[in-house]
Amino acid sequence: MLQNSSAFSSFSVDDLQKAKDFYQNILGLKVTDNPMGLIELHISGSTPVMIYPKPNHVPATFTVLNFPVDDIDAAAKELTEKGVHFQIYDKENLKTDENGISRGNGGPNIAWFTDPAGNMLSILENR
Repeated sequence: MLQNSSAFSSFSVDDLQKAKDFYQNILGLKVTDNPMGLIELHISGSTPVMIYPKPNHVPATFTVLNFPVDDIDAAAKELTEKGVHFQIYDKENLKTDENGISRGNGGPNIAWFTDPAGNMLSILENR
């Protein structure tokens, strides 16, 4: 029934203008205004991601958006230079290096960061 649907993802933020500035100016994504009072992220090869304002927004406790990259070190460096702060973890089952990159934990090299609303995002290295 839904196999031919153009599904899309969405998540909330507490300040739409801050989100628009972050996704457009820091992450370099194409961002457009939606007539319903939302913004849309246009990411190559996917349907737009909708971001909507929510006055009682609570940041997601999981990763809402993953960005595959060819070189995680270069991507992390570029984002850090733009003011992005990567999460540092030092837990038994999750450790990151000084750049916030988790390496060799059975999955891809990955680094997590948040948008201005506190939603969790990641960059992960293509293998």
